[in-house]
Amino acid sequence: RQGSELAGWAMGRWTYEGIDLNHNFADLNTALWDAEDNDLVPHKFPNHYIPIPEYYTFANATVAPETRAVIAWMQRYPFVLSANLHGGELVVTYPFDMSRTYWKAQELTPTPDDGVFRWLATVYATANPAMASAERRRCHYDDFTRYGNIINGANWHTVAGSMNDFSYLHTNCFEITVELSCDKFPHASELPAEWENNRESLLLFMEQVHRGIKGVVRDSDTEQGIPNAIISVDGINHDVRT
Repeated sequence: RQGSELAGWAMGRWTYEGIDLNHNFADLNTALWDAEDNDLVPHKFPNHYIPIPEYYTFANATVAPETRAVIAWMQRYPFVLSANLHGGELVVTYPFDMSRTYWKAQELTPTPDDGVFRWLATVYATANPAMASAERRRCHYDDFTRYGNIINGANWHTVAGSMNDFSYLHTNCFEITVELSCDKFPHASELPAEWENNRESLLLFMEQVHRGIKGVVRDSDTEQGIPNAIISVDGINHDVRT
């Protein structure tokens, strides 16, 4: 009810338990990058389906029940495409969200699938009238129109333990973040306009599941499907599984 102007950026960010859900997933980036620096990937350390660290699974770990539930959901269903919706800016961000140089607050940190992620983000941003409008003003300090209203998450501000990075490194899922509006808490009367701004973008984004290579990996002798077959694409150091 206070509105964005009086509430401030932190209002509504933490759960009742005081946990910021957007920073609450396991940091898999650090383990992957350490393994890469030691030439362990992929023969001794995987470049995908990276396991969750043991410390994160302990009962006393600072992991929200909402986070644990989402992780269990992602492990149960082999999602391939996802978007999480935020407020307070007008931009679409894509992984990695955590900068590779750990002390850098901003650093371009692309994934091996950077072209796909930039495409997914662009599909959403260009179909959103509020983002694509030539007359639109910047929300705060950043002028995202210079970049087509998309940005690599770590190049905006580094975040450890984001859902985007976790989805990409622990599952087959490619996930982006959509900052829906300059107003973090739009009033009820503004919601129909917000829906119109995002309806076509959401539909076009979902349609992107039909891009790329699809099929069934089969045993050449029995013709039976092979679950968990690892698919490697030459030149992309991030495999996926059937």
